[in-house]
Amino acid sequence: MIAQEIGTLLLEQNYTITTAESCTAGLLSSAIAEVPGASEWFLGGWVTYSNALKMSELGVSKVLLDNYGAVSSDVATAMAQGASEASGSNVALSTTGIAGPTGGSDEKPVGTVFIGCKVQDVIQVREFRFLGLRNEVQQLATQAAIEMLRLQLICKHVDTLSWQHGEVFHVD
Repeated sequence: MIAQEIGTLLLEQNYTITTAESCTAGLLSSAIAEVPGASEWFLGGWVTYSNALKMSELGVSKVLLDNYGAVSSDVATAMAQGASEASGSNVALSTTGIAGPTGGSDEKPVGTVFIGCKVQDVIQVREFRFLGLRNEVQQLATQAAIEMLRLQLICKHVDTLSWQHGEVFHVD
């Protein structure tokens, strides 16, 4: 179980984690909290579906939301940073995207998800394009966020790995 491995890595490095979720709507926090002993390293999280909550709870600026939209690399970065600052954690995961079936555009189709991963002072953000039904997009985004964190904890910088910008994942 990858989430259990993350717990071990966090404990070994004396880290705590928090989450800031939009499109995954709490699934990421749930997957993390399923691990026995998670209370030792998981502080909690926010489900900020609305822009108003992104601003009031995580400190995401209205300017960022207006200029880039809620589904953007910049907002995923701000969500991870805000969650880390608000909780005092040194690790944070954020998700923002379009799970569907509506809400997509040519520029940002349904399945577009930005995942932010903050470890100490380094924030990595990746854009994914997941194909599937709403719940499948949410599950894939949750799995990708957990794997992204695992890789960052192991390798320190995900950029050195094989993550591709705009990677597409299919659900069979």
